[in-house]
Amino acid sequence: MKLTMLGTGMAMVTACYNTCFILEEEGESFLIDGGGGNGILVQLEKAGIDWKSIHHIFVTHKHIDHIMGVLWVIRKIGQGMNKGDYRGTVALYGHDEVISILRNMAETLLQDKIKKHIGSRIQFQVVEDDEKRQRLGHEVTFFDIFCTKDKQYGFTIEYTKGKRLTCCGDEPYNDHNSQYVKDSEWLMLEAFCMYGEADIFKPYEKHHSTVKEACEQAEALGVPNLILYHTEDKHMRQRKELYTAEGRTYYQGNLCVPEDLESYRLTQESV
Repeated sequence: MKLTMLGTGMAMVTACYNTCFILEEEGESFLIDGGGGNGILVQLEKAGIDWKSIHHIFVTHKHIDHIMGVLWVIRKIGQGMNKGDYRGTVALYGHDEVISILRNMAETLLQDKIKKHIGSRIQFQVVEDDEKRQRLGHEVTFFDIFCTKDKQYGFTIEYTKGKRLTCCGDEPYNDHNSQYVKDSEWLMLEAFCMYGEADIFKPYEKHHSTVKEACEQAEALGVPNLILYHTEDKHMRQRKELYTAEGRTYYQGNLCVPEDLESYRLTQESV
């Protein structure tokens, strides 16, 4: 299974795209969040990912830097359905609030020729806390991350027997999620900024963490591979070097600070 970070930044970035990523296996893709606009289509194109391969989309929460880009993907797929370029269905998953917002936006903003597919080929599906689904041929478990701001879900996927990737959304790890994170091979955590610049970026006021805290959590959990994302964008040229240097003080595993469009084979390091 291949993971590609389509975007790595927090809400207000301009030097990179908002955090979202995609999982690919055997010609099928599972999109997680869509960023804040139609830049998602640009990122997919730059990554060489065929939008027609996307048949599953999971939206973690309702913040605009995660949900708005999904509407553009729905529009693109709907147009493809009308032209005969897109085969099958696309299913969008999220908790009840997210699915209500997504469906309302789609029914309000999209053209009738695309809306006609809602309920048949464009499907909005509510998932519950601890619900399991089969996606890309693997078991995915969705879970409530116990967000301190708005309701938000993460997920864990067993990408090969006994190996799991777990995404904890864009807030610090919560011990309530230990059953999902425990024994994960790969863990995705937000790191808004470096600890040394917390006074500048004020992550705690926004309910976010720093590189230091994310790495401390991963080290305590014994996770072999850690991906940091949802960052500020003021150090883009040096971000990988700076974040890695701070993180190494607190985490001894394989620390990944991806650039936009960087990919990982989940059985090896960056490709």
